[in-house]
Amino acid sequence: VSFTSRFSRISLKGNHAELGEPPGTLPTVGTNLTDIVVHKIKIIVRELGGCMGPIWPSYYRDCCSVIFMVDAANTTQVSSSCIQLLSVLSAEALETTSVLILFHKYFVLCTFSDIPCPMSLVEMKSLFRLDDIICARQPITVLGISARNGQGLQDVQKWLHSIQK
Repeated sequence: VSFTSRFSRISLKGNHAELGEPPGTLPTVGTNLTDIVVHKIKIIVRELGGCMGPIWPSYYRDCCSVIFMVDAANTTQVSSSCIQLLSVLSAEALETTSVLILFHKYFVLCTFSDIPCPMSLVEMKSLFRLDDIICARQPITVLGISARNGQGLQDVQKWLHSIQK
């Protein structure tokens, strides 16, 4: 189950009960195409796994916005995620594209059964040196989310809605 399929189930009214039982978490491998409706606007989301990084630039031309998700529970991949993010932010084709950076499964005053050692959002921002890269040309928003319990998913919806105007 991918983030986008989980995200598409959330209610605009904030009722996380509609999400159903939390699925097992697996990284995205390959590419998934999903339609999401946010405030009656259909948005086509192309989800590309991190292992697809070398071909990401072939999708930039058709990109209206970027949601860059980092698995905060996978601390061994933080450095490669940071390098991929810098590559995305430095792409000429994306220099005016709105970017949303999501730290998924960050520590949120609760315990996740699938995370042995979660980091706080502040720690994740520090590891990514976001204060240094926020000076990129793109408008950048940073959020912490948990697709597992629904936390932060409405903020993602609000962001998507705001960039559609």
